[in-house]
Amino acid sequence: ARCQCKLAPRERRNCGYPGISAVECRKAGCCFNASVPGIPWCFAPKPRRVRKVCPNDAYARINCGFPGITAKDCERKGCCFRAHPAGVPWCFYHRVVEE
Repeated sequence: ARCQCKLAPRERRNCGYPGISAVECRKAGCCFNASVPGIPWCFAPKPRRVRKVCPNDAYARINCGFPGITAKDCERKGCCFRAHPAGVPWCFYHRVVEE
């Protein structure tokens, strides 16, 4: 996730305490870059870009509804609806994938 630490100095949001070490900073899940004085060296990574997708594998579906739920009710819950195949949930949760 190295690219998540490519932030312009002015976009950095502090993620540690003054004098935090690189090791402690990274342990906290933050980015460390001490090359620019006067701005946070330990800073929050860019949020990941994620997309919600309906999983293609019918057997990996995680049920989001109840037997007989309609497509409209399923989508109102924010889930995926595919009325096939038999024996698996037709209303199921999205999977989140990183771009």
